[in-house]
Amino acid sequence: MAGTFDHEDKDSWYFGAVGRNEATDLLMAQHEGGVFLVRDSKTCAGDFVLCVKEDSKVSHYIINKTQHQDQARYKIGDNFFKTIPELLAFYKVHYLDTTPLIKPANKKVEKVVAKFDFEGKEKDDLSFKKGDILTILFKDEEQWWTARNKDGKTGSIPVPYVQKIEESHSPVDLQRTSSGFVNATILQTDAAKRNQMQRKLPAKARVKQVRVPNAYDDTALKLEIGDIINVTKININGQWEGELNGKTGYFPFTHVEFLEEENES
Repeated sequence: MAGTFDHEDKDSWYFGAVGRNEATDLLMAQHEGGVFLVRDSKTCAGDFVLCVKEDSKVSHYIINKTQHQDQARYKIGDNFFKTIPELLAFYKVHYLDTTPLIKPANKKVEKVVAKFDFEGKEKDDLSFKKGDILTILFKDEEQWWTARNKDGKTGSIPVPYVQKIEESHSPVDLQRTSSGFVNATILQTDAAKRNQMQRKLPAKARVKQVRVPNAYDDTALKLEIGDIINVTKININGQWEGELNGKTGYFPFTHVEFLEEENES
């Protein structure tokens, strides 16, 4: 049976930075074969993995992203495709091991509540206010996720600024919590943030996560893991200012960690 899903609908089949075990558990819970998802490869940056429920197992097929005459191509096995949707369309009617692709796995709707205001500095950022409820679309990076607000706008949000809504809590309860009711996790985060805000500047910080800014934003710093930034200004919106490789600019505070004074040298 060939799948009838829309292979162009990326939101339906792309699950972002989902891990291998999480993808396996999700697909093993499906009752039929041919259910699939596409996730980022954890071991090869820039590559993807096609995960498929086949019989009583889940198969993980690596999709290598290659360049050919300045054009991206996607390789799975011995086959090359111009796009991932083209790849999925092919395997609607061709078998992988024991099945073609039938339909994408159902996504678990995950919502978060904002603990702080966030004013985005880049065009891809999604600004929000404390207490806003957001729906998570993709977990692109460890500290930055793609979310949608109640007005349907989407963009990147800093993970430390939000709190997951557990099924046992209602959005109303969490909005109250984010508005000032006692919550141990938020109090700990507040304390850590206050400590950072009170840090004597300038101070050195080490980059712990790569950040490639928008090509049109000349105020943002490009970050590579291990870079040492001289932090010169801390802003409450999470976009700090510093100096790196002779350039002054802004960067997300979630991408760095201060060096201990005795280790700064």
